[in-house]
Formats: sequence, C-alpha cells, structure tokens
Amino acid sequence: MNFAHFNFRRFVAVVLKEFIQMRRDRLTFGMMVGVPMIQLILFGFAINSNPKHLPTAVYSADNSVFSRTFVRGLQNSSYFDIIREAKNTLEINRLLAENTVQFAVTIPVDFSRKLIRGERPDLLLEADATDPTAVGYAIAAVSGLTPTILNRDLTGPLAHLTGGTAPFNLVVHQHYNPENITQYNIVPGLMGVMLTMTMVMITALAITRERERGTMENLLSTPVRPGEVLLGKIVPYIGVGYVQVTLILLAAKFLFDVPMVGSVPLLVGLVFLFIVANLAVGITFSTVAKNQLQAMQMTFFFFLPSLLLSGYMFPFRGMPVWAQDIGEVLPLTHFLRVVRGILLKGNGLAELMPDLWPMALFLAVMLTVGIKRYRQTLD
Repeated sequence: MNFAHFNFRRFVAVVLKEFIQMRRDRLTFGMMVGVPMIQLILFGFAINSNPKHLPTAVYSADNSVFSRTFVRGLQNSSYFDIIREAKNTLEINRLLAENTVQFAVTIPVDFSRKLIRGERPDLLLEADATDPTAVGYAIAAVSGLTPTILNRDLTGPLAHLTGGTAPFNLVVHQHYNPENITQYNIVPGLMGVMLTMTMVMITALAITRERERGTMENLLSTPVRPGEVLLGKIVPYIGVGYVQVTLILLAAKFLFDVPMVGSVPLLVGLVFLFIVANLAVGITFSTVAKNQLQAMQMTFFFFLPSLLLSGYMFPFRGMPVWAQDIGEVLPLTHFLRVVRGILLKGNGLAELMPDLWPMALFLAVMLTVGIKRYRQTLD
C-alpha cells in the first residue's frame, strides 16, 4: 500500500459508505449484535454443568420413619425433586426408560427391621446415566449424606448405629451407561447435531441461490405450486441425510463400540421425521433471506441455540426453566432423546411417542410458514 497518495477524505467516504450499507442490511447488523448477546445469556445463565433438582421417583415398600427421613434428606440436598411415588419396580423401570425421571429410589419392605437389628439393609438408587454428566454430582452428594442422614432418628438404644459408616448399604445402579463412557452419549447425539447443521444450511441456500443467479424467473413462469417447489427442493437432500446417518451408525458400531440395544430399523425410520423438519427450517429461512449471506447467518442463529439448549453439550435438566422451555421447542432436543433411547435403552415406539409428536408439530408449522412465505416472495 502506497501511503504517499492516501487521501483522508476518500477514506472517510468509504467508511461512511460502509456504515450506510450496514444500516440498510438490518438482518446482518442484527446478527452481529444478536449472536453475541445470545452467547452471553446462554453461557451466563442457562449453562450449568452441576444440575440440581433432578426429577426422582420413589418406591417405598417400608413405610417407616427411617424411609421417610431418607427421602426428606434427598430433597434437602437440592439435587433431587421427588415427583412420583411409584407402585412397583415395573413402574420404576418404565419411568427411567421414558426419561420421565433421572433417578429412582427403592426402599425394600424389610428396611427398618433390618436397620434396627444392625444388619445393614440395602437401599437401591437407580440413575438414568445416558448423560453421565447429569448424574455424577448428585450421586456424589447422596453418597456423602448416607453416614449421617438418619442420625436424628437413631437415638437411645439405636445410638450405636451412628458410627462412622452408614447403618445401611447404598447400592447405586447407573442404567444404560454404567461405566460412564462418554462416547455412548456423544456419538449418538452427534447424529442429530450433524443433521441439524448440514440440512438447515444446505436448504437455506436453495431459493436465495435461485434469486441471486437470476433463475427465479424460470420458476415464476412455470405452473408449479409453492408447496410443490418446496417439497421438490427438500426431497433430494433427504438422501444426503440418510448417507450421513449411515456413516455415523457404522462409526458408532465399529469405531466407538456404542451399544445398539434397540431397533436400528426403527431409528432409521424415525430419522426421516427429523431430517424433513430441519430441511423445512432451511427452506423457510431461504424464503426470508434476501441473499445467501443472510441465509447462512440465519442458519447459525438457529444452530447455536439448538447446540447449547438441546442437552448435547450440557445437561438439559441443569438449565433454568425458561431455557428448558426454549429447548423443548427445538427438534434436536427431542431427537437426542429418541436416538439415545433407542440405542442405549432399547425403547420402542410407545416410549418414544412423547418426543415424536413435538417434532411432527414443528415440521407442520415450519412447512406452513415456508409455503406462505414463498407465496409472498412470488408477489
């Protein structure tokens, strides 16, 4: 650069021109301000690697003061919220499989009798360990409570039971991932993350590319209806999505040894709903954006909350309620539960239904918005 011929007035003119262009491109300016604010809010308020108030079910076959004290001690630790009193062990297993509860406590029928006799009865704490990060701190907390949790009730002739060790054995069963292997949680979830990123990004460029290349007029001159155009742009990429799914499943099986307890054909069939939902998001973005740069910015604006609020990177139940409510709207949140439920838990269609209908509703809404926006684009 030759600064000898540098003209300050021309420099100022270029700067002013860029500010004017920035003011006209309001979407880009909004992204530059909005994305950092979203990151600040999410990382500052919503992200929590030490989740508390985890939903817990209790099956107590021993209605004694000792069992009630133990349950109250769990609640007072702030890690456990008792939301269900189960009637039997079958209900406990169902609640864990359906992701309704994170923990389940089983108190046997002879718990108090053996406790008084000094026989150290077993007390079972079961955890849904598909996400090891979500249960680690809670298990450590309850293990630290056990030596003293019953001291208030062990008085008089039972005072000798308040020694250095707990008067009962706390048996912890971490279901679905007992060895806390991170790959079992990350690799299945990576399928949803990759599909979200690629499917939305690819289709977000579809109509904006037509407009920038000047080929939109060809579509306008044909008798093709808006719904037919949108679906026609979505269908080819469904095959691309299934190629990605196949590669991830093969890698999960042969590279990372991820257990596949459930039906892989069922997973392959349900992936279709998730792929089409993300393609519908991309198509809708492409009808709103004026150019490919805006389409890419909107894709990132959607992908960032999906990544952070879905439970992939951080425990879902560790987030505040408002962040969980936002996460429940995103299809990635429900797909993570579906893929982990099938591969790690062996869930069937009945257990997965609570997460399938939100994805179907999201798909219907996005397609409707996309079709209406496309009509406005034609006008």
